[in-house]
Amino acid sequence: MTLSDFDYDLPEELIAQEPPARRDAARMLVLHRNQQRWEDRAFRDLPEYLAPGDCLVVNESRVFPSRLLAGRIEVMLLEPVSGDATEWRALVRPGKRLRVGDKVAFDGTLSAEIIAVNERGERMVRLIADGDVHAAIDRLGHVPLPPYIRRADNAEDRERYQTVFARERGSVAAPTAGLHFTPEILEAACNAGAGIAPVSLHVGLGTFQPIDRDDFENHQLHYERYAVSEDSWGEIENARRVIAVGTTSVRTVESVAASGALSGVTNLFIYPGYRFRRVNAMLTNFHLPRSSLLLLVSALTGSDFALAAYRHAVEQRYRFFSYGDCMLIL
Repeated sequence: MTLSDFDYDLPEELIAQEPPARRDAARMLVLHRNQQRWEDRAFRDLPEYLAPGDCLVVNESRVFPSRLLAGRIEVMLLEPVSGDATEWRALVRPGKRLRVGDKVAFDGTLSAEIIAVNERGERMVRLIADGDVHAAIDRLGHVPLPPYIRRADNAEDRERYQTVFARERGSVAAPTAGLHFTPEILEAACNAGAGIAPVSLHVGLGTFQPIDRDDFENHQLHYERYAVSEDSWGEIENARRVIAVGTTSVRTVESVAASGALSGVTNLFIYPGYRFRRVNAMLTNFHLPRSSLLLLVSALTGSDFALAAYRHAVEQRYRFFSYGDCMLIL
């Protein structure tokens, strides 16, 4: 297989530009792998597919407003590298204009100084704040909506591009399968007998990094930080069926299962041929063509079945990507 085998035609109007009116209003395409069939349902039907012994694994990482703007200059914060959150890995635009020693003022209370140039065009920046750095970022930063959402972020995105179970800040993109959940759906899942195991993987640009080679097996993902509590891992280990909510939860569970380490960094790249150690099922949104996320889905479903399901979703006018509809793979 080559990367071109994981392409599909997607009309641009199917890319969701806004969240649905209600979090739980998404459609849900349910894939039954053993029977090689699917059914068109609604996300609110999810508890009907759960039973005692199931465990929903949710990523509780919190998105922070990582885009800092000063006119046409953008500093996209990726990850703090100092304990006081003053030094960060970042992307800057336009990169050619910002060199080591240059400073960017966002307002009278926050500025950034370029202190180093890293690999892949990243910069190291030092934030200079009048008061608490995180408070300044929260006040001035913009929600890091993905580029296929072709509009500026707004006040609603601060809530809707965030899961209801988000806890520890650290992600520059939302674990989007979790965006559909409401407290009521979580309660209904528990009433159906399913356990809830929170984990954390701070989503970086690596999750969405384009694959630039047709022999995708040689692609390398960026490292991302993860952590799983002993209680959550016990819930996962003892579950009859582990249903990962989103690709980040899949990679977290499989990273722990492979390494035995409950925390650390991972660049686990899952593609067809991968043998899953602990994940049995997943809830996921629809992903970009030729992406590492589509490859992960295809590893669980089988490539032909996944792409056939995607073609069905296009024909049935499902909404795609971050604010779009979802798929339950059983």
